[in-house]
Amino acid sequence: MKTYTYRTIIEPDEDGYHGFVPLLKGVHTWGGTVTETKKNLAEAIQTHLEGLLKDGVKPLQQRDAIEEIQIVTLHA
Repeated sequence: MKTYTYRTIIEPDEDGYHGFVPLLKGVHTWGGTVTETKKNLAEAIQTHLEGLLKDGVKPLQQRDAIEEIQIVTLHA
């Protein structure tokens, strides 16, 4: 058994909440509440990782990523 840790982002949208995992391309989900979205994200991550491992692909892990916040100033 191996444990994987990922940063997830949950954003409000017009119908509830959109959740995604920046490091895992294609892992997006939706929920009516933040709690539901978190649950759906956990399931989506697990399914994605199982598919990668089944295909013999080593999943990226959060420690492999460089995370930075960019600040952009616009002159109007």
